[in-house]
Amino acid sequence: MSNQDPNDDKNHPSDAEVTALKDQALRSLLAPEARLRLNNVRMVKPELAAMVENYLLGMASQGRLRNQISDDQLKQILLSIQQPKRDFKINRK
Repeated sequence: MSNQDPNDDKNHPSDAEVTALKDQALRSLLAPEARLRLNNVRMVKPELAAMVENYLLGMASQGRLRNQISDDQLKQILLSIQQPKRDFKINRK
């Protein structure tokens, strides 16, 4: 039995390496305006930005993205991923 730390394994990339690879992939997938919008969303709603990033990376890995995502396309993706807000109407008598 060995007492090796699983985080010590050289075959697994570090968090910084994973983040750098993710950023590089998103840089090639998104137009500059779309990248700026996603960074702005990340500041306000980091969980939404992470969901969009995962969606885009998944689509790219499946070969479904042929061109760069424009700002308008990213807006549509953001709208489709975001949970709809619920309006409550209270009637008082």
